[in-house]
Order: sequence, then structure tokens, then C-alpha cells
Amino acid sequence: MNLSNWISRQAGFTPNKPAIRFDGEEVSYAGLTTRIAAAARVLHREMGVSAGDRVAHLGLNSPDMLVLLFACARIGAIFTPMNWRLAPPEHAFILGHSGASVLIADREFTEHVANIGTIVQDMALASIGPAPPGWQDWNLMIAGAQGEAPDEGCYDDPVLLVYTSGTTGRPKGALLTQSNLFWNAINSIHMHDMTSNDHVLTTIPLFHVGGMNIQTLPCLHVGGMVTLHARFDPAETLEAIARERPSLTVLVPAQMNALMRLPDWETADLSSLRFVTSGSMIVPVPLIGRFHERGLSVVQIYGSTETAPVVVYQTLSDAQRKPGSTGRAGLHSELRLVDDSGNDVPPGTKGEILIRGPQVMREYWGDPAATAAALQGGWYHSGDVGHQDDEGWLYVDERKKDVIISGGENIYPAELEAILAECEAITESTVIARPDDQWGEVPVAVIVLREDGAMDRKAVLALFEGRVAHYKHPRDVLFMDALPRNAMGKILKFRLREILAKGAPT
Repeated sequence: MNLSNWISRQAGFTPNKPAIRFDGEEVSYAGLTTRIAAAARVLHREMGVSAGDRVAHLGLNSPDMLVLLFACARIGAIFTPMNWRLAPPEHAFILGHSGASVLIADREFTEHVANIGTIVQDMALASIGPAPPGWQDWNLMIAGAQGEAPDEGCYDDPVLLVYTSGTTGRPKGALLTQSNLFWNAINSIHMHDMTSNDHVLTTIPLFHVGGMNIQTLPCLHVGGMVTLHARFDPAETLEAIARERPSLTVLVPAQMNALMRLPDWETADLSSLRFVTSGSMIVPVPLIGRFHERGLSVVQIYGSTETAPVVVYQTLSDAQRKPGSTGRAGLHSELRLVDDSGNDVPPGTKGEILIRGPQVMREYWGDPAATAAALQGGWYHSGDVGHQDDEGWLYVDERKKDVIISGGENIYPAELEAILAECEAITESTVIARPDDQWGEVPVAVIVLREDGAMDRKAVLALFEGRVAHYKHPRDVLFMDALPRNAMGKILKFRLREILAKGAPT
């Protein structure tokens, strides 16, 4: 048994039921089963993919991403979806670090791939759409696929390698098994009280575990229907809710804010939604209240890439009663809050959030030291800080101290600080978060110039062009004579955040 059996078994019961709706077209469970088998044949027979090999994908949300995941599950291979917003050097690192042997990309990203560098020269390349020179046409290959498809994957096999920005400046690849995704789906189904009658609208990227695993895969597991949007557009999302009548969707806070800014927000028909699921960062209670005012409950989830991510969550019955809480340990999860000595803390006391359960990742790919540090004693050490009330409900007080969560995307200052450190005109630098009404928070560079250094704001911001994805770029620069430090020389970022809170820079 492997994950692809979710689809083929559902096809046995309801072959003509729509599984995926995308761009005006529907794919039935029978049609999806056929396409998965064809993709497995192509990957194995024509592109040389075997068990354990990595298959990378670069593109927007589409049924092809789900087909590739399930095809890899059949083979026992590992699907590696890449964030299309990243810059070529970032993609080059992921392809090299993962050792991917195949790259399948949307036609519109093939020019971008040409800028990635020599790492792609020895890879099998396929374009979803008319193929440029040096590429194969994925759709033609699927249409011409013949013969038996491998079906040797099992639940113990790793299947999903998702790269998350690392605290040291380099991304880390969280390796999730088919079993991880199965138990994650069971938690999600319990969280959402999900059935085959549900219709999920997915607008957040499938290259995130949130887009792939909070609702999309669980909905296919129970035989429901998923409507995919290639990317999030506020107006299109609001129109789709009224027109397509989904029962469930995931919206991160930045998306919630974007919807509320639309002129049609107050009158839009949201009646088909049973509730909205949100997470990825601390969701402001006033934001939740705005949705509740529209008669739409917001159900929160806590998790991370490393936890697949569904581990702590609310259910609808408590969403209104416990606004601001991320819920209780899930049906198949364990939760602890510990102090610096590893001792459990009492209710009301802050502690580091530890998670254990069958959905927690197997390892960080190629990084045994980071794996050992994260999975001490069989528990995933999140680095996040929270407290529980007397009923065991979790409230997240601080996400990882060095992470900036902007519009649902994780930005680690170390990655940006490494770029600033290369500039000879800068003697000291750091990057901190500034609250932002639209994105939740945005990065700001704080720098000290050398005595002979001559740089303005524009010159500092130009350092990041072509190096990292645009969403990671600092939005502002704060020039200082010296960075505040403690007696041990550590930069006091909280002092810098206080300065920004007072309005500098503007």
C-alpha cells in the first residue's frame, strides 16, 4: 500500500466523481488514477527514476503537482517541490543539496531554470507545456505512456522533501514519509470533521506543507473535491467562494487581510464555508474577530514543516470560545511545554513547544547534526514558546525568535545578514522584523557603516537583488552608529525592535 492507493481506491467507489477542479476543468477520481499511473511510468521508464530518487518541481499550483506526488509514492521516490518565488541561486542550492535527478517545471519557469546554472545540465528536464530546446514535453510524454506502472512504494518510504529557510542562512530539507502524510491526514480529518461531501478551495502554494497537507491531501483521502487556484488573488478568491461554493479553505493572516480590504468583503456570499482554517503565524485576535463578525468562524492550527504540519488544532466547537488559542494536541499528537532544563512547566507558564507523533518528519536531509538537535529524546523541539491554560489549550507567545513571518512565508535573518556581511562598506549589521498591517511583519536591515563607507538606503537594498527571493528583501534600512549589545557581545534585537516601534525608519 502507498499514498496513490487513496486515489485508486476512491476511483473504485466513485470513478466519475470530480477529484480536482482547476482552471475551468475537472479531473475525476478515475481520470486522476490514470494520470498518476502514466506519470509513474514516464518517471520510471523514460526518466530513470527509481525508489529513493528525488523528483523536483518548479511551478504554480496545478493538478500536475498532486499527480507527481502520488506518482512518486507509487515508485517509492521523493517529490521535492520548490518555492517558485526563490531566486536562481536559492534553487541551485536546493537542487544540489537534494541531489534531484529530474526537474519538471511549468513552461513559464523554463527561462528561470536556464539562470540556475550548471547544476541542471545533468538533470532530466521536462516542461509542463510546449518544451523549449533541451527539454521534454511532459504532457506529450504522459499522453504516450504505455506499459505497466511501478507500484512498489510503501508507507515507510520517504515521499516529500520540503525545504524551509534555515536559522543558519541555508535552507534545510524536512523529509516526510508516506506514513507521516497519512497520520497528518487523519489529524486533519478529525480537525475539520471532513467527509466526502466536503469541497476544499486551495489558494496557498502546494510547495508549502500548509497548502499540500492541511486540507488538500486529506480531502482527497476522504474522497472529497479540491478546487485549486494557481496562485492567490484576493478578488478571484472571494468570487470563487461565492461561485464554486467550497465548504473549507485555508487562509493565512495576510490573505485574510487582503480579502477584508476588498470593497465587496462586507456583502460577499460566504455562506458555503463551514469555517476558515488559519495559522502559519500568531493570528491576531482582532483579525479573527472581523471574520466572526461576518458569521464565519476561524479555526486555528499550530504546526511546522517538520510536523507535516497538523499537530495542534482547534475544532469548530471551540473556535468561538477560545479565540487566540491554537488548540489542543491533535488526535494523534503529543504536546509538551518545557523550561530550559527540559522540565515540564505548569499551566500559565511559558515553555518551549515540543511535539511527538507519527506525523513528525524522519530527518533533515543530509544534516544529521540538525536532525539530532531537533529530535532530541524522540520529541521535535520547535524553538517556539507558548503556554497552556487550565484546560490544556495552547497559546503561542513567540514563534522562533529569529524567524520573520511575512505573508505566511518564513524569512530567516541569518540568510540576509550573510549578504550584508559581504559588503566591505558595512562594519556591523543585523536584520529584524517590523510589524506590518498588510504582511504581518517585514524585514528591516540595521547597519553600521565603516568610517569611510558611503551607502544610502537604495544601495543597501540593491545588495539583495538576484541573490534571494524578493519577498525576503528588507523593506527598509536603519543606519546606526553602533548596534546595541549585551555584556557577552550579543546584539540586543529587542532594543532594535523597540526603536522600530517608535517609528524609525519610516
